[in-house]
Amino acid sequence: MTSPQTDASQPELFAQELFAAFKPAASPTAPHKAPAPLFKAPTRPTPTLPVPPVGPNDAPLRKIQLGSHTVHYVLRRSARRSHGFMISDEGLHVTSPRRAPLDDVERAIRAKQNWILTKLFERSERRSMRAERAPVAWVDGARLPYLDADIVLRLQEAARSHCVFDPEARELRVGVTPGLEEWQIRERVKLWFQGEARRLFGERLDLYAPRVGVTYSAFALSSAGTRWGSCTVTGNIRLNWKLVHYPLALLDYVVVHELAHLREMNHSPAFWAVVGEVFPDYEGAKAGLKKRSIEMPVLFPDD
Repeated sequence: MTSPQTDASQPELFAQELFAAFKPAASPTAPHKAPAPLFKAPTRPTPTLPVPPVGPNDAPLRKIQLGSHTVHYVLRRSARRSHGFMISDEGLHVTSPRRAPLDDVERAIRAKQNWILTKLFERSERRSMRAERAPVAWVDGARLPYLDADIVLRLQEAARSHCVFDPEARELRVGVTPGLEEWQIRERVKLWFQGEARRLFGERLDLYAPRVGVTYSAFALSSAGTRWGSCTVTGNIRLNWKLVHYPLALLDYVVVHELAHLREMNHSPAFWAVVGEVFPDYEGAKAGLKKRSIEMPVLFPDD
C-alpha cells in the first residue's frame, strides 16, 4: 500500500505563537485614572471537575478538599516508595506506597494541589470542547484527517467490500456492498487507519531508535483515551494509533519520547535532555498535540 511521500530526515519544527497585549493610552487630562478597557472578554463557564468511575474490583472513590474545590480521586497501593499522580479525562488517580497512612497521602496531594487543579480543569475544558464538536458524517465526500492533510472518503457500490487508498487523488475508496451499514463503513475505515499507524510506527521507531541510542523490543497499538504512548523497562512500546491523524512531526515526537524512556525511565531534566538531542522543539510539539487534540474532528466517538 502506498502513502504520501514524507521527509524522514528531520522532524518538523513548530513555531510558538506570540500573543501581544495592547493597552489604550491614558488620557493626558486625567493621568491618574486608568483607561477603560476596549472590550470585556467573554467568560467561559467553569468546567466541572471529573469524578473517576469506579468498577466493582477497584479501590473505593475518595475525596479531598483543595481550596474551594472538592476533588474525587482513586487511590491505588503499590510497592513504589513515593506518591504518584496521574490526571486523565476521567479524573485524578493516586498511587501510593502500601503502608503509607492516608494522612501522608493527603499531604502529598495538597503539596501538588496547584498542579492537580490546573490539569483537572484543563482536561475538563478539553473534554467539554470535544463534546461540542459534531461527529464526522460517514457519507461520500467526507473529509478525514490523515497526517494532517485531509483525504476524501469515496463510497463505491461493489460486490465485495474493499478499502484502497489512492495517494495521487488523496481518496480512500471503500467498496459498499448491499446492506452495508454506516457503523460497518466506519469500522472498515478505522481498520485502514490502524494499519497505516502500524506501518508508520514501525518505520519511525526504526529510524529514531539509533539516533536515541537504544534498542526497543516490540511495539503495539494503543487506543488509550488520554495517553499518546507508553514504554516498559523491557523495551515494549505502545503508541496510540490515532496519531496517524496528526502531522508526522507530532507522531515523531511521541516516538522519540517513548524511545527516550529506554535511557531515562522518568520525566527528569535528564530525560528531556535525551529527547532534546533528537527532537529539539519538544515543547512546541507538546503544545501542538494539545492544540490539535482539541481541534480534531470526532471520527470514532466510541473510542
